[in-house]
Amino acid sequence: MPSLRPSKRAPDEMRPVTLERAVARHAEGSCLVKFGDTHVLCTASLEDRVPAWLRGGGRGWVTAEYGMLPRATHERTRREAAAGKQSGRTQEIQRLIGRSLRAVVNLEALGERQITVDCDVLQADGGTRTASITGAWVALHDCLDWMKARGMISRPVLTDHIAAISVGIHGGQPVLDLDYQEDSSAGTDANFVITGSGGLVEIQGTAEGTPFSRDEFNAMLDLALAGTAGLVELQKLAIL
Repeated sequence: MPSLRPSKRAPDEMRPVTLERAVARHAEGSCLVKFGDTHVLCTASLEDRVPAWLRGGGRGWVTAEYGMLPRATHERTRREAAAGKQSGRTQEIQRLIGRSLRAVVNLEALGERQITVDCDVLQADGGTRTASITGAWVALHDCLDWMKARGMISRPVLTDHIAAISVGIHGGQPVLDLDYQEDSSAGTDANFVITGSGGLVEIQGTAEGTPFSRDEFNAMLDLALAGTAGLVELQKLAIL
């Protein structure tokens, strides 16, 4: 019999997930995403410009910024603005979110405009980057709907859904959607970014202790594919 996880969930059981749209009055698109006790506010903002290196090329740009509120965690974390610079972790995560979104965006159809998706972690309990990516897609979708309603775009910009989930090996078994307690004690943890059609966009995996095997990787991939498929179904329900 598989051992119980600290959360008492089955190995393939995710935390409760919700996607609440239109939660920010002024943003063109927004989504409050919750993976259990991890809560992230995602807002999509439209700008009628592109970075200098894209000007005149007829293509748009989608990028992301990520941050955590000081009391998103058990102890207060100093604001990065007060320190005068972003941490390497913050830069890495926001680049991951941007890459993930651009993987399912037709930049030519967007025109010379930029959409920035801000992902602000209100409460953290593991999986903030995966929750951010999943919620960011919904915020981006609604921003594009806002543009379409105003005649700003005439062709589909989104080519697919994108969602992300964490998987790890805890207590010797592959498990889906790690919370903080599991993530901090897992022998292996990984993040999978996967499209609605099952395409792999990015995999980040690390063995903290014993290296993981090919069979264990395949088991984690199977869990991730099932988990992101479920998230994509929730996205579809959210945007109805």
